[in-house]
Amino acid sequence: MATIGEDIIRNSGTTPFFKLANADEVGIDAPENRKGDALRTWVRSFSGFQKEALIRSAKTGDTWRLVSDEGPYLNGFDAAPCPLAFLSTGMIASFMNEILALAEIQGVVIRKLKLIQDNYYTMKGSMPKRTMIGGAENIDLQVEIDCDLDDAALNEFLINATYASPLNGLMRGQLKSLFKLCANGRELPTAKVAEIDGSVFPDPGDHFAKANEKASDLALMLPIGPTPKKEVVKGTTSGGSSLSDEQDRRLNIGAVAVLREDGIKEIQQMQYSPFGTSFRFLSSEDGRAPDANTLISAGIGFCFMTQFGRFVSMLKLDLPDYRIVQDTHFSLGGASGGTEKAGEADPIETHVYLETGESDEMAQEMLDISEQTCFLHAFCRTDLKTKLKVVRV
Repeated sequence: MATIGEDIIRNSGTTPFFKLANADEVGIDAPENRKGDALRTWVRSFSGFQKEALIRSAKTGDTWRLVSDEGPYLNGFDAAPCPLAFLSTGMIASFMNEILALAEIQGVVIRKLKLIQDNYYTMKGSMPKRTMIGGAENIDLQVEIDCDLDDAALNEFLINATYASPLNGLMRGQLKSLFKLCANGRELPTAKVAEIDGSVFPDPGDHFAKANEKASDLALMLPIGPTPKKEVVKGTTSGGSSLSDEQDRRLNIGAVAVLREDGIKEIQQMQYSPFGTSFRFLSSEDGRAPDANTLISAGIGFCFMTQFGRFVSMLKLDLPDYRIVQDTHFSLGGASGGTEKAGEADPIETHVYLETGESDEMAQEMLDISEQTCFLHAFCRTDLKTKLKVVRV
């Protein structure tokens, strides 16, 4: 099947990932920091399933520009990582942050460390019947490690480290996301989704284009090539498979993380199902590369935006332009932030701006169906666990 739209990410000549040198001029600010870190994420649709995000953190003060695309399964150009890749890489980076921080606190010497993670999602139902729904499943985490802790102590140490991750706050419990809706410059009440109590934020409009790159000698994201094949029950590989009217499929996005000698985490994203290109990410908490919370927040925003594009493509609806402003709130890490507590998070808050020739009722339904089919809003509303496997190396 033919690709949808045009390949703006490759053709623009702009560096895919970069830190902004002029966030204040662009006009993106961070939310009030009520838990430890608060991130504001702007996302706009480029063309087809290509998207751009700007993410500003209250904790770090940094603002990052990231881009996302989809592969052949959504008739995309595969020019950048898929939305789910960002959540996986942010999660594994966060786990590594807490493992290393807890080791330092407890005086545990780690000689070798490699994390291998698998995230699983489901999509079931009929889009024409409006019964299609996205789901999220428990996470598999394999820790390859060389240290002197005995088996029982090591298992307890790693469990404590995963609970200490700020992302734990989105996994543990059932958080109901909140929304505001604007269509053609007019605020509309939401229909089925829960509404934010407060005023709608200003539409970021075309302010994205003002972003200027801060020079860096790091390649923050690179394509590696096709992901190694892996059998996934109800997995999908065929072109356009994610656009079929009736679905019952399972997605598997992997991530493999190691710590480089310069202290930056190098993470390879694995696109097992739907099958696609593997990309290499860099992540750091010191401003040299996007931090874990930035990657997580971008992933949630990108995934939600993809569902708008998928819904209107499948039903041939009019939605030439759409954007969101999303706020995420995380506690500091239990080890990295010194709280000695499990990580916490607040419900995701998202303001949606649609430019459409459809009715107000259809604009409301676009929001409802996009929330219903979004894997990462399902992640937030599902009580999830991390299944741990330890391998000594």
